[in-house]
Amino acid sequence: MKLYNSLSRTLEDFAPLEPGHVRMYNCGPTVYNDQHIGNYRTFAFADTLRRWLEYKGLRVTQVINITDVGHLTQEHLDSGEDKVMVKARELGWTAEQVAGHFMERYFQDRRILFFQEPAHWTRATRYVPEMIALVKRLLEKGAAYAVGGNVYFDVARFPGYGKLSGNSLETLKAGARIEINPEKRNPADFALWKTDAKHLMQWDAPWGRGFPGWHIECSAMSMKHLGETFDLHTGGEDNIFPHHECEIAQSEAATGKPFVKVWLHARHLLWDGEKISKSKGNVVLVQQLLDKGYSPAEIRYVLVSTRYRQQVNFSWDLFDGARPALRKLAGFKARLAEAAAKTDGGKAPDLEAVRAEFEARMDDDLDVAGALGVMHGFAGQGNAALEGGLAGKGARETLALLDRFDGVFALLGGGEERPPDEVLRLGGERVAARKAKDWKAADAAREGIQALGWAVEDTKDGIKYRRL
Repeated sequence: MKLYNSLSRTLEDFAPLEPGHVRMYNCGPTVYNDQHIGNYRTFAFADTLRRWLEYKGLRVTQVINITDVGHLTQEHLDSGEDKVMVKARELGWTAEQVAGHFMERYFQDRRILFFQEPAHWTRATRYVPEMIALVKRLLEKGAAYAVGGNVYFDVARFPGYGKLSGNSLETLKAGARIEINPEKRNPADFALWKTDAKHLMQWDAPWGRGFPGWHIECSAMSMKHLGETFDLHTGGEDNIFPHHECEIAQSEAATGKPFVKVWLHARHLLWDGEKISKSKGNVVLVQQLLDKGYSPAEIRYVLVSTRYRQQVNFSWDLFDGARPALRKLAGFKARLAEAAAKTDGGKAPDLEAVRAEFEARMDDDLDVAGALGVMHGFAGQGNAALEGGLAGKGARETLALLDRFDGVFALLGGGEERPPDEVLRLGGERVAARKAKDWKAADAAREGIQALGWAVEDTKDGIKYRRL
């Protein structure tokens, strides 16, 4: 499997640091507004990557963060107001209400678009002690300095600063704004901790009461669950600088170890040749697409059908084109299911050749367009075989391969979504309680599973979990 590493700017053979286990961190949303279709292209890429790794038999520990504090309006200058706070003032809500509202909207969209649940959701405001501990570590190592309650990372103490984005300190100095922050030793130094008496969210720290900087959040949260060095870190191309560059600097300065093995960045989705962004006012939301009559599968098809490193120009034609493409695949699956129940007959396509071609496409830096092309070609071959009398065992084997492919793309209902760890834990408690004939405890476990938005069902094939 080859992946394009933004750090080395080359295609690299990928193998996890720990054999059989991939540890992956995906930059999630800042919950001050609804996420738009451009955001979901990046999130869909991360979901497809995880599905492909699991297809290959690897265990994936996926962490997705929720930024609900510290993301400032002028992130490249490390200044301005907190985006959540600005929205709170606009709506007359508390910061907690804003974050909770838009976080739930995000989760709802994820459910609609068939995204899998990560092993860990890391909400920034719940990890402030870990952030304070990391800042303290950087201060002790001399890689950071405190001024009047604010703490800054000293980029001059990290020779590798700029290795991800290509920005040298000389270039950054030359391009620095006139309004240089007098507290900083270097204009490129970035805030690890900020003090602001007007900020709605504040915590006590040894150097002053305040709130964490945006960059330190992801370092603290990722290392908490994935270790000081892990395999994959994804995000949109706009995260490369300053966010991911700063993550690398502070993490490696603190630990003395490489932070991430492979960095993966999705290109922007465009609208009429322009980046989709809230500031431009050209955003399209998932609900707007649903209101226009597009199905969740059609929306997902558009999001997953182009390679993450390819820039795509958004248009309604893309969604219109998804409809017949999905209809072809869904029709093929329905015909296979019908033929599978009949007596053996006919000859299946060369399933091994189809599988090998599909896997070669996906192993080539997630060539999703090529892999979907294989699926459509497979449908053509399979439909011809059905016309020739394919039925019974051959049809079942063909259907099983189609479902396995769809487990990567989640377009046809193939494959089962893995429930969150807490649901599985309660499921285990329910099984143990039933064996002990403790029906009250079993019912309590079932109710706990339902409270998390899932149902548990006992079937002849074992226990099944279903999202409510």
